[in-house]
Amino acid sequence: MKTIYYYQTFVGLHQLFPHLTDIDVINVSSIHFDKDKQGNSKIYLNDNLPNNPIFDTMWREIHEAANQGVTIMLMVGGAGGAYTNLFKDFNTYYPLLKELLQLKSFISGIDLDIEEVVDINNVKRLINLLKQDFPNLKLSMAPVSGSMMSSSSGMGGFSYKDLYKSQEGQHIDWFNVQCYGSFSFNTYQSIINNGYPPDKIVMGHESGQFDKITFHTALEEVKKCLKSYPTMGGVYDWEYLNAPPDENDPSQWAKLMSHVGKEYFDSCGTIVLE
Repeated sequence: MKTIYYYQTFVGLHQLFPHLTDIDVINVSSIHFDKDKQGNSKIYLNDNLPNNPIFDTMWREIHEAANQGVTIMLMVGGAGGAYTNLFKDFNTYYPLLKELLQLKSFISGIDLDIEEVVDINNVKRLINLLKQDFPNLKLSMAPVSGSMMSSSSGMGGFSYKDLYKSQEGQHIDWFNVQCYGSFSFNTYQSIINNGYPPDKIVMGHESGQFDKITFHTALEEVKKCLKSYPTMGGVYDWEYLNAPPDENDPSQWAKLMSHVGKEYFDSCGTIVLE
């Protein structure tokens, strides 16, 4: 079972480094495409160019994590219209993404988070080009749970079931499913019952869904999933900044999730590991 962090607020990974083996994937978030004030087409990491010095520490830490075996992926999209701009001027923007992946060769995957209506054929084109240019690239997508529990269109305006069944769908290594407000065994089971293999489904929650008091319920739901589906793809948290249950140490989320079934409660009700 994979443990995955989305990492957008770059607060530093110093607390995670002593136990990097607890985390499998870090999704650096998020890439967008737009024109600058002079009208030049640019690729952005959040609000700045990826080579802006404000990211120097982040890239250095991410590179070191990759050297120690963590899979580093780059999230493209989310809110903000990234795909509208990308597909509107694909021949200009795609080469910028390709160049970034070549420059940051320690990035070994792309996570496509499509939260705007797009043409499924454009999505297929993007997947094909990424796999053509980077044959070993890992590829994930980030649909909302509702679009995986049924075969209807999701926020992207297309059916993930149709995409998954297509030739391009065979390139998708897993789905980071946004189970925001619905992080549960029932949700996971509904997705599997809709025809997706357990190893392709990673169940995700937002940090704010749980705190030090309620986080045990998240662990219990994951235990249920693993009991029924031992090949469960994994779990993720959005985002590292304030991952539960310890507001002062977000790295504890990975430690607990990677040891599900080995934790217990001390006399004060705090979750600890055996």
